[in-house]
Amino acid sequence: TISIYLLSLHSLSLFFSLYKQIAASSVLIMAGRKRRKVKLLAEAIMEGKRVNTEEKKEPHEQQTWSELPTELLELIMSRLTLKENICASAVCKRWLSVAISVRVVSQAPWIMYFPKFGDLYEFYDPSQRKTYSLELLELRGSRVCYTKDGWLLLYRPRTHRLFFFNPFTQELIKLPRFEITYQIVAFSSAPTSPGCIVFTVKHISPTVVAVSTCHPGAVEWTTVNYQNRLPFVSSIWNKLVFCNGLFYCLSLTGWLGVFDPQERTWVIHVVPPPKCPENFFAKNWWKGKFMAEHKGDIFVVYTCCNENPIIFKLDQTKKVWEEMKTLSGVTLFASFLSSHARTDLLGMMRNSVYFSKVRFYGKRCISYSLDDCRYYPRKQCHDWGEQDPFESIWIEPPKDLSTFI
Repeated sequence: TISIYLLSLHSLSLFFSLYKQIAASSVLIMAGRKRRKVKLLAEAIMEGKRVNTEEKKEPHEQQTWSELPTELLELIMSRLTLKENICASAVCKRWLSVAISVRVVSQAPWIMYFPKFGDLYEFYDPSQRKTYSLELLELRGSRVCYTKDGWLLLYRPRTHRLFFFNPFTQELIKLPRFEITYQIVAFSSAPTSPGCIVFTVKHISPTVVAVSTCHPGAVEWTTVNYQNRLPFVSSIWNKLVFCNGLFYCLSLTGWLGVFDPQERTWVIHVVPPPKCPENFFAKNWWKGKFMAEHKGDIFVVYTCCNENPIIFKLDQTKKVWEEMKTLSGVTLFASFLSSHARTDLLGMMRNSVYFSKVRFYGKRCISYSLDDCRYYPRKQCHDWGEQDPFESIWIEPPKDLSTFI
């Protein structure tokens, strides 16, 4: 049994207020009888009385605040200030553990939706489950290529113009004209940083690729053809990440090409492609493949509409792809053109893969938990082969919402 002491009347009052708000918004669904018991318990706490669970009571009367579901505790404590979080953590060991887990959190990326018509763009915050709208006339006639550090890389097919755009600051940086056909494009860092490099690779033949690079302020692109020691089919279905100063490109067939922008070298790593069951290679299977990097590690996610996703991490020492049963607290945010990884997120979001698809009228983002080995919402695995790859993308959110809302 656990005795709960009122260390801070103000903090606990706020805690109970948040609890009632969440209960009212259907986050917590309780039977009428249990709700009455919680209300009685809350009134006792608000009066400054000590609740002694050692007394003999009926089983339903022995339930205490320390027995709230972990997800509910995380949700409530994530809305407390740092001072209130510290006060709440002194209640009991379980509350301490939950309070620490949400005390320092990073911002999860948002999903940015690209409308088929009009200039109104929607942004979905998966942590708060809120949607924001922003009119962006500057993006008219363009398609998205990549995102990183809050910046979009976009392409206008009619004018062959590539440009960077920050939707939250409205900054726009043009690049020299360059025709993009079916190849994918990526960049190393924000275009305002001195080391920003834009990279694309194009298939010429099974043994030849054309690598093109550029940087903000350049007057033209640099293109060099490279011979492949191994067949490397480059197309729009490739996956690109920038990791440890190198561009890694996963081909349609699973081979890994690496470009060093400093040495200007291109090599195909002798790493066998990730192994997946045959049913993962169904129609349009390549749309359900995602790649992300995190602190020097490279992850690849394979999905199938009727199976749980399979996650691989590249072991660069052994030159193999290792299947991962846990991400050790890392959260992957997967979208077709670019994917991201985060740590220090809200506890319930950790060790999961979040996909750029929202269900239930914007109420829930499709995710897969490696802890629970299941999709959320349940049975909501998505057939990515049926989705437009240019429909949505993850993007770094603004630090200050008031700047554009």
